[in-house]
Amino acid sequence: MADLRINLAGIQSPNPFWLASAPPTNSGYQVQRAFEAGWGGAVWKTLGDPILNVSSRFAAVSFNGQKVAGFNNIELITDRLLEINLKEIYETKKRFPNHAIIASLMVEPKQEKWHEIVKRVEDVGVDGLELNFGCPHGMAERGMGAASGQVPELVEKQTYWAKEMAKTPVIVKLTPNITDITVTAEAAVRGGADAISMINTINSLAGVDLNTWNTIPHVGGKGAHGGYCGPAVKPIALNMVGECARSPHINLPISGIGGISNWQDAAEFLLMGATGVQVCTAAMHHGFRIVEDMIDGLNNYLDEKGITSVMDIVGQSVPKYSDWGNLDLNYKVVAEINNDKCIHCNKCYIACEDTSHQAIDLYHDASGLSQLKIREEDCVGCNLCAIVCPEEGAITMKEVKNTLPSMTWNERQEMLKVLNTTAEPIGK
Repeated sequence: MADLRINLAGIQSPNPFWLASAPPTNSGYQVQRAFEAGWGGAVWKTLGDPILNVSSRFAAVSFNGQKVAGFNNIELITDRLLEINLKEIYETKKRFPNHAIIASLMVEPKQEKWHEIVKRVEDVGVDGLELNFGCPHGMAERGMGAASGQVPELVEKQTYWAKEMAKTPVIVKLTPNITDITVTAEAAVRGGADAISMINTINSLAGVDLNTWNTIPHVGGKGAHGGYCGPAVKPIALNMVGECARSPHINLPISGIGGISNWQDAAEFLLMGATGVQVCTAAMHHGFRIVEDMIDGLNNYLDEKGITSVMDIVGQSVPKYSDWGNLDLNYKVVAEINNDKCIHCNKCYIACEDTSHQAIDLYHDASGLSQLKIREEDCVGCNLCAIVCPEEGAITMKEVKNTLPSMTWNERQEMLKVLNTTAEPIGK
């Protein structure tokens, strides 16, 4: 079996699967249960000054029969006393010395506050710290969380303050509620961060009750925006991980977070540059034992690939991730329909005819059965027909051999510049 051990900025873990800072890591009882189930690490629910939570505080978005496709919450950081949390962290680390325990921290943007909490938390034996600059609700209104995480200067300054006192690795958790996450990631680098984690939750409102007109969730008839997570946010998180992983100005280990529900999701994050992953919603939906399938699945995948260590796949897809201007304009694929597998629902025809490029012909054979055929000269290879097709393998995309050389938009623009520079003026 492959070696699943990871080293993230000096933090050792028996496998890449950590629980994220959230309700599942609110107490020593829960974290110890998680370690017994097989989780390699846990980021303790965010510690800070005492707060008051509200009721109710969770909501879910279901889609097309899938429960909890997205998850919304308006819960804040821990509402348990710091002394109690520190006692349980110490006891948990003593019982599970080989598992990673990272303390998530959030305090006011004041140097003395960061110095105080870093010292108190490190005294109980944590393996690392995660600075929570991402919480989008409640704490942000108090100048913390995303309110700090959206200001590069504050990210840099507070990271520096934490590093002044820290003896363990410092991970900076970034907010996705920003135009360009690499800007704040670079600020974390300047502040001396040892690693970054992303993404925290996205500003959201789960819905509105059409009978009562209350928001979902609501607190006595009043609502507020919350943080969105779960499978629906995975593409957003994966992009942000990739953007940071490919930036030459960041070059820090990444702990990937956002919609990770199974080993396949985890492998994608690792390939896109994450050294390890953090999971929350899937554990809340299915319980801690899901990590067993994650471990087995990742092990089997690595074995099938002939890869001996999970660290060997970290970042392997990053060189393939670029900007639109670097894509080959002359590369072409077209759709191909297998009428033997087709169930004749005609969804592909309708989608192409109504909303794409009208490249599918619909006709009836001698028996009166509808048949579909791609007009390759009109097909632009957009993938829409394959996406809407409900039958696996009925529509595939095939590469078309092209006699034209590879040409990107950026190369084309450079070539046009040269032509415009060397061309003789009209009339000469």
